[in-house]
Amino acid sequence: QVQLAETGGGLVQPGGSLRLSCAASGNIFSVNDMGWYRQAPGKQRELVASITERGRTKYTDSVKGRFTISRNNAILTVYLQMNSLKPEDTGVYYCKVDSMGEYWGQGTQVTVSS
Repeated sequence: QVQLAETGGGLVQPGGSLRLSCAASGNIFSVNDMGWYRQAPGKQRELVASITERGRTKYTDSVKGRFTISRNNAILTVYLQMNSLKPEDTGVYYCKVDSMGEYWGQGTQVTVSS
């Protein structure tokens, strides 16, 4: 079984920064793509950013230039550095890991508000 532990959410003012982390553990031997999704109230879950095992990244247009996804393969952890946060970035952020199947974190709340 695979467990994903997410940390780093919280309340931040517009223009502020947060860093999310997601560490994978358990019966896992290799990880392919890792990514972050978010779900705002009343909206569908959407892909925010993803990163392949070799480090190729992809971002949704609304976060390009503000968010950076990275990963540490040695400790099976994916990060999301979020800068210049806007109220529309508010939502529950979930990490997803592809490793002979899809695994999801429990979600961490990010609220951007003054």
